[in-house]
Amino acid sequence: MSVLEIDHLTIRFGGITALNDVSLRAGEWEIVGIIGPNGAGKTTLFNCITGFYSPTAGRVRYRGTDITEMAVHRRTALGIGRTFQNVGLVKNASVAENLATAQHLQVSYDPWAGIAGGPSTFTEERRLSERSQLILDLLDLRHVSRERVADLPYGVLKKVEIAAVLATDPDLLLLDEPGSGMGPEEALALGDTLLELRKEFGLSIVMIDHHVPLVTRVSDYVYCLNFGEVLAEGKPDDVRRHPEVARAYLGIDPEPESEPEPLAESTLVLPRVGGER
Repeated sequence: MSVLEIDHLTIRFGGITALNDVSLRAGEWEIVGIIGPNGAGKTTLFNCITGFYSPTAGRVRYRGTDITEMAVHRRTALGIGRTFQNVGLVKNASVAENLATAQHLQVSYDPWAGIAGGPSTFTEERRLSERSQLILDLLDLRHVSRERVADLPYGVLKKVEIAAVLATDPDLLLLDEPGSGMGPEEALALGDTLLELRKEFGLSIVMIDHHVPLVTRVSDYVYCLNFGEVLAEGKPDDVRRHPEVARAYLGIDPEPESEPEPLAESTLVLPRVGGER
């Protein structure tokens, strides 16, 4: 059974079709990459998976359960965690406070006990704090634990957001451009971190990123979206060499009789112009 199944998903906004008949699978402990030019519908797809958008047609299933009409908070409780293109953190709170907030579903005491501040609440808060520190250690972020989120550089913010999502204890992690704002060396280190997170937390990961070398290095399977449709899918190297993928990214029209060259490393980090549709 797949962890995530998307079947023939379509969503329209007025006369605009943002996604058209998109199907996707993510298996247990698998890393699935989604690439595509700006406006391809990648973030719209994540919004349908997490419940921010309701599709016009098609179904979304998590571990065999149809969650197409399920509320956002219920999907999170099932084990679906998600980062955002624009960092979704409480900017005026510290890193540690953001991780504590992210763990509210794991709190065992009721609100009245929290207000009264009994011994059991202090024990629970200490447990959650220790768990936060372990996550920060794994992402090499302990040194910014007490820093205000608004004061951190963008590349660090993206890692803090991943830490906050891990604090929700997900089984399925959806990453929207985790490598955004990172240079080649930082992206390489992020790839190693994602592989380690999969191992340590037993995660399935679906990731969107314009940094194609990062996606193809860590992914088991890759989908390329273009104009809201699946343009190509398969093993990372197969998708990277696909002539239609080269055409979508670079405007290249390879000779039909020749073997298409893989996209060059220097061309694979695309600038983002405006927001994702």
